[in-house]
Amino acid sequence: QVQLVESGGGLVQAGGSLRLTCAASGSIFSIKAMAWYRQAPGKQRELVAGITSGGSTNYADSVKGRFTISRDNAKNTVYLQMNSLKPEDTAVYYCSSSIVTRGLDTYWGQGTQVTVSS
Repeated sequence: QVQLVESGGGLVQAGGSLRLTCAASGSIFSIKAMAWYRQAPGKQRELVAGITSGGSTNYADSVKGRFTISRDNAKNTVYLQMNSLKPEDTAVYYCSSSIVTRGLDTYWGQGTQVTVSS
């Protein structure tokens, strides 16, 4: 069984920073892509940032230049450094990973709330 556990969300003022962490645990053979998604009230879940096992990254246009995704393969962990936060960044942030156990499956974390006040 694989678990993804997120941490680091909270309440911050506009212009502030937060760092989200997502740690994968369980019967993991290898981890392929890892990503962060977010879902604001009344909106669809959207991709925020992704990173491949080789370290290639991609970002939503709305967060480019403000957010940075990184990973520590030795710790099966992915991070999202969020700077210059805006009220429109308020959402529940979810970690997602493509993980090889007996096969390749996508796993999701439980979500962590990020609230940016104006």
